Amino acid sequence: MTPQQTLDLLLQANRLKVMPRAGWTIRGLAHPESVAAHSYGVAFLSLILAQAVSKPLDRAKLLTIALLHDLPESLLTDIPHPALRFFPPGAKRAGELEALGEILEGLASADEYRELWLDFKDRRTPEGRLVHDADRLERMVQAFVYERSTGNHLLQEFWDNTSESTFDYPASRKLFAVLRQRREKEMTR
Repeated sequence: MTPQQTLDLLLQANRLKVMPRAGWTIRGLAHPESVAAHSYGVAFLSLILAQAVSKPLDRAKLLTIALLHDLPESLLTDIPHPALRFFPPGAKRAGELEALGEILEGLASADEYRELWLDFKDRRTPEGRLVHDADRLERMVQAFVYERSTGNHLLQEFWDNTSESTFDYPASRKLFAVLRQRREKEMTR
């Protein structure tokens, strides 16, 4: 990869720092987190969850997956879940895979990164499954934070559509259960 290609890749990924998470925006949050902020949260949560998993995980692989999981959004933007009903089945995944290929073009590790991204999407490996859990769990932590800080109750659908069975790992299920309990306790005050 030439220095020019490296710079182009860095500038493309940098777009995630200013790209808002659209799902929060359409639910009335004026200044939602960026996709990059979410990706940081997923990476950090993945690292923490890895300590609670009985089987040793490859942390470098885990963190690489976490950092790559939303990279296609630097071209496609963050397409909120409610909008997906207007897309044909598989269209989002196909678009993400094509965007990822374009972003990683010329990178020596492009094929490896594509496979790691697919590990996440398809939950093919223990690391991919854990990052998948962290992605869902980080969203719920953020929903809780937004509810606490803004009083926005338009986020109930996230709680209604998420349960312990959403998660692959017992550690993720337990953490989600504790989060849900804290939310219920705080909402009854």
